[in-house]
Amino acid sequence: MDFLTWIIVGLVAGLLASFVMGGIGYGIIGDIVVGIVGAFIGGWLFSRMGWSSPIGGLAGTIFVAFVGAVLLLFLLRLLNRGRGTRP
Repeated sequence: MDFLTWIIVGLVAGLLASFVMGGIGYGIIGDIVVGIVGAFIGGWLFSRMGWSSPIGGLAGTIFVAFVGAVLLLFLLRLLNRGRGTRP
Protein backbone atom coordinates (compact mmCIF):
# COMPACT_ATOMS: atom_id res chain seq x y z
CA MET A 1 0.00 0.00 0.00
CA ASP A 2 1.20 3.47 -0.71
CA PHE A 3 1.22 6.36 1.76
CA LEU A 4 -2.06 7.91 0.61
CA THR A 5 -3.87 4.58 0.98
CA TRP A 6 -2.60 4.25 4.57
CA ILE A 7 -3.92 7.75 5.31
CA ILE A 8 -7.34 6.99 3.81
CA VAL A 9 -7.64 3.62 5.56
CA GLY A 10 -6.55 5.18 8.85
CA LEU A 11 -9.00 8.06 8.57
CA VAL A 12 -12.01 5.92 7.65
CA ALA A 13 -11.27 3.21 10.25
CA GLY A 14 -10.51 5.78 12.96
CA LEU A 15 -13.69 7.76 12.32
CA LEU A 16 -15.88 4.66 12.25
CA ALA A 17 -14.30 3.26 15.42
CA SER A 18 -14.72 6.59 17.23
CA PHE A 19 -18.41 6.73 16.34
CA VAL A 20 -19.01 3.09 17.30
CA MET A 21 -17.29 3.59 20.65
CA GLY A 22 -19.55 6.54 21.43
CA GLY A 23 -17.17 9.40 20.78
CA ILE A 24 -17.10 12.26 18.34
CA GLY A 25 -13.63 11.55 17.03
CA TYR A 26 -10.15 12.77 17.88
CA GLY A 27 -9.71 15.22 15.05
CA ILE A 28 -8.41 14.32 11.63
CA ILE A 29 -4.85 13.54 12.75
CA GLY A 30 -5.99 11.63 15.83
CA ASP A 31 -8.43 9.53 13.82
CA ILE A 32 -5.75 8.73 11.25
CA VAL A 33 -3.35 7.64 14.00
CA VAL A 34 -6.04 5.54 15.71
CA GLY A 35 -6.92 3.93 12.37
CA ILE A 36 -3.31 3.16 11.40
CA VAL A 37 -2.46 1.72 14.81
CA GLY A 38 -5.75 -0.18 14.61
CA ALA A 39 -4.68 -1.59 11.25
CA PHE A 40 -1.56 -3.04 12.83
CA ILE A 41 -3.50 -4.42 15.80
CA GLY A 42 -6.24 -5.83 13.56
CA GLY A 43 -3.73 -7.39 11.18
CA TRP A 44 -1.87 -9.00 14.06
CA LEU A 45 -5.10 -10.24 15.67
CA PHE A 46 -6.54 -11.65 12.44
CA SER A 47 -3.29 -13.46 11.60
CA ARG A 48 -2.96 -14.92 15.11
CA MET A 49 -6.55 -16.15 15.15
CA GLY A 50 -6.35 -17.54 11.61
CA TRP A 51 -9.17 -15.31 10.43
CA SER A 52 -9.51 -13.61 7.09
CA SER A 53 -11.49 -10.56 6.15
CA PRO A 54 -14.99 -11.35 4.88
CA ILE A 55 -14.57 -8.57 2.31
CA GLY A 56 -11.84 -8.30 -0.30
CA GLY A 57 -9.70 -5.39 -1.40
CA LEU A 58 -9.56 -1.98 0.22
CA ALA A 59 -12.87 -2.51 2.03
CA GLY A 60 -11.41 -5.60 3.71
CA THR A 61 -8.37 -3.64 4.79
CA ILE A 62 -10.61 -0.95 6.26
CA PHE A 63 -12.65 -3.64 8.04
CA VAL A 64 -9.56 -5.18 9.67
CA ALA A 65 -8.29 -1.71 10.64
CA PHE A 66 -11.73 -0.85 12.05
CA VAL A 67 -11.77 -3.97 14.25
CA GLY A 68 -8.28 -3.17 15.50
CA ALA A 69 -9.17 0.48 16.13
CA VAL A 70 -12.27 -0.48 18.13
CA LEU A 71 -10.12 -2.82 20.22
CA LEU A 72 -7.53 -0.06 20.70
CA LEU A 73 -10.14 2.49 21.82
CA PHE A 74 -11.73 -0.07 24.14
CA LEU A 75 -8.37 -0.76 25.81
CA LEU A 76 -7.58 2.95 26.08
CA ARG A 77 -10.91 3.59 27.78
CA LEU A 78 -10.27 0.76 30.22
CA LEU A 79 -6.90 2.25 31.10
CA ASN A 80 -8.32 5.76 31.48
CA ARG A 81 -11.17 4.49 33.63
CA GLY A 82 -8.61 2.94 35.96
CA ARG A 83 -6.99 6.35 36.40
CA GLY A 84 -10.19 7.81 37.86
CA THR A 85 -10.32 10.09 40.86
CA ARG A 86 -8.17 8.51 43.52
CA PRO A 87 -6.91 10.35 46.58
